[in-house]
Amino acid sequence: MDTKHDTHRRPRRQTGFSLIEAMVLVAVTAVVATAALPSLVAFIDGRRLDAAATALAADIQFVRTEAVARNQPIRISFHADGANTCWVVHTGAAAQCSCGDAAPAVCSGGAVEIKTVVLGAADRVSVRANVASIAFDPLHGTSTPTGTLRLIDTGGRAVHHIVNVMGRVRSCTPAGVSGWRAC
Repeated sequence: MDTKHDTHRRPRRQTGFSLIEAMVLVAVTAVVATAALPSLVAFIDGRRLDAAATALAADIQFVRTEAVARNQPIRISFHADGANTCWVVHTGAAAQCSCGDAAPAVCSGGAVEIKTVVLGAADRVSVRANVASIAFDPLHGTSTPTGTLRLIDTGGRAVHHIVNVMGRVRSCTPAGVSGWRAC
């Protein structure tokens, strides 16, 4: 039998995707990605808020410890400048240090900047405080004045750090941010 002229050949099985199948796959992928994007952005913003809130809580404790260790008053000051907000750990009076677009802070009159944290628009988190500055006493670690420090993300979720007169911090969230107790 001559196989070259066999008319009863089985058709070859086609492999791969047709153009229509590929277009359907791309369309379904685009719909799923579009649906998942807002939750991904909210998740990332939540992690940024959590990281900034954790850093601020640690810096408040750092200021208290540093005041006792250096045996001099140390303060943490809060500033808002356009799209940026920041906090500065420094010596001297509250008005002697400020921050601009980037760290380090600018200090005058003998004040010394110890640490600066700037939160820009790209961070999608800002810090707001009901006091301009909190000073920590080197003898007892107490704070003057007391204050509420708020870290707020672009979605409106917030973590509050309430600093009492003993220099202790109580942290909570009014918006149910994961990992923080409710206010």
